[in-house]
Amino acid sequence: MSLSGIFPIDRWNFTTQSMLNVLSEEHYAELVSHQSEQKFRKGDVIFREGSVPSGIFLIRSGKVKKYKVDNLFKEQIIYVAGPNELIGYHAVLSEERYPDSAAAIEDSLISFIPQDDFISVLHRSPAFNRRLLKALSHEFTVLANSISVIAQRTASERLAIALIVLREKYKEAGSEENEVILNISRMDLANMAGIAQENVIRLLKEFKAEGIVETDGRKISIMDIQRLVKKSNYH
Repeated sequence: MSLSGIFPIDRWNFTTQSMLNVLSEEHYAELVSHQSEQKFRKGDVIFREGSVPSGIFLIRSGKVKKYKVDNLFKEQIIYVAGPNELIGYHAVLSEERYPDSAAAIEDSLISFIPQDDFISVLHRSPAFNRRLLKALSHEFTVLANSISVIAQRTASERLAIALIVLREKYKEAGSEENEVILNISRMDLANMAGIAQENVIRLLKEFKAEGIVETDGRKISIMDIQRLVKKSNYH
């Protein structure tokens, strides 16, 4: 079932997938002319907060979490990126160190694009430049929503929103809309929702008892998206 009309999923997803679509064949070829592909296993770190960037990353397959770690080494997942999304470009554009870390949450294939090629295409393609600015502006809305949820929502509402957002990510991977299965650890789910892992386990049991989800190990099947949206209490 589509979320159209019942949940504003566009306010929760970055829009970097469409950025490459505005490039001409010539500019796209230039962008990827020196790319290198690397396979990352689940849990592998792609880049760490505070390190110096030398390029950007294009996710070919798999999923990647962008996260920050506090002084107590607790993660807060900022965003989950999927196929065809770009990551790591904020630090390149600002000429600063990475403001967050990125790691694979499942086996992933990722292209590394040197920053010189990225910057060169950005200068040569006004359409790409405009699309990037639009994407950056939209990301502010996404991050503002995330902050609002952490500050104002109950644990149940936070978990419901996290599951809705992840459902859209896994649906994009090719699952049938009514058979979307999330494959994510309870710890990552807790770090995404901003709640304790034990609360995630307890709330998933409640959601399961209500027929909203089914669980099989770390896999979570969304059975009733309408009731899950109602749980989110998002207006």
